[in-house]
Amino acid sequence: MSRRRIGFWYRLAAVLCKPPLMALLKRDWHGMENIPADGGFITVVNHNSHIDPVAYAHFQYNTGRVPRFLAKHGLFKKGFIGAAMRGTGQIPVYRESTDALSAFRAAIEAVERGECVAFYPEGTLTRDPELWPMAGKTGAARVALQTRCPVIPVAQWGANLLLPPYSTKPSLWPRKTHRVLAGPPVDLSCFYDLEATPEVLKEVTEVIMAAITAQLEVIRGEKAPAVRYDPRLVRIEQRRRTAAEHGTDSVPDAPGDPSAPGAGAGAGT
Repeated sequence: MSRRRIGFWYRLAAVLCKPPLMALLKRDWHGMENIPADGGFITVVNHNSHIDPVAYAHFQYNTGRVPRFLAKHGLFKKGFIGAAMRGTGQIPVYRESTDALSAFRAAIEAVERGECVAFYPEGTLTRDPELWPMAGKTGAARVALQTRCPVIPVAQWGANLLLPPYSTKPSLWPRKTHRVLAGPPVDLSCFYDLEATPEVLKEVTEVIMAAITAQLEVIRGEKAPAVRYDPRLVRIEQRRRTAAEHGTDSVPDAPGDPSAPGAGAGAGT
């Protein structure tokens, strides 16, 4: 299927957002040739700043294949925001679904229509102390296995220097450089004929996160830690320490099954 027309709303967003982005961020973008010219695909992107979705969308817009981000379906019902979300073709995610795959049905349908769907597989801003990609959630893996579409790993760095994660105070000077590197498609063909069990989804997710991390290593010119930061394991360790300090033996189960409905569905929110 040929690429979808960009449309009025996305062009309006570009008119409003590109001038301040050009003023605030220099660009060092590579790998646009790895973005498919036609057909449905997903991009998987690291997340280290509240403004990197806009900066990344600028890169993707310039490829001619605009990204459709995933967002809570409730946002699509609210006034101007809802109209803009619908008009730009963003993807509603139904987190209350009891079927993990059904939670991503709109994303699957978008890929099958020939769209680009953008995933932040970490699900939120990275909590890694050095801002490397942390353990991912399985939403992107589910859609990739269901559709067998190309999965393009994208690394970005620089928006976090303009606005550090969890900060509300930008650092405007000196002018920062937004670096982006899109890699070749991740080869997931060895998983296509396997049942999408939690173990398989976890393995596919790790392959995806490793591909993103490899691109980020090139951008940053350094090696990522050998062990990926996993917030769930960190919470477990914190509970163990608390239990030890209080002389108890029990540790509450850690919430957050990475294969639960809605996992991996965030545009950084």
